[in-house]
Amino acid sequence: MQTPLSSIDRKILLLLQHNADLSAAEIAEKVELSQSPCWRRINRMQEEGLIERKVALLNPKKLGLNMTVFVNIKLSAHGRSNLDEFERAVVGYPEVLECHTMAGESDYLLKVVAKDIDTYERFLRDQLLQRPHVQEAHSHIAMSEVKRTTELPLD
Repeated sequence: MQTPLSSIDRKILLLLQHNADLSAAEIAEKVELSQSPCWRRINRMQEEGLIERKVALLNPKKLGLNMTVFVNIKLSAHGRSNLDEFERAVVGYPEVLECHTMAGESDYLLKVVAKDIDTYERFLRDQLLQRPHVQEAHSHIAMSEVKRTTELPLD
């Protein structure tokens, strides 16, 4: 269910998406509110789940994670327990940044990071392809990154 947002709430969320280190006083100044009402709005949006959490975004290349691979996974069996087992396993792989259930030819789309092709191949062979019911895995290696953001459009 979508939560209705005022224009001030939208401005606050845009600022926080861009820089979560901003203090309530800094945000209040930018949205032309006093500090206490601004803090209350932020707190309310956290309680309502609009703001899930605040995190630091790391640079994968500077950490030696030079490859991003999108992997289409097709399972051989689609029973609820098979899906649950696969999803539990994927959640435990730190290499997997995202996992989406898909409609169409594949069952899942994974976003995976790795240091290099050898590291990715070991992960694919030793982890993903060892999962029961994984019938196919098709890897699509990203050559370059054109856009990477976590900021949602709020207009």
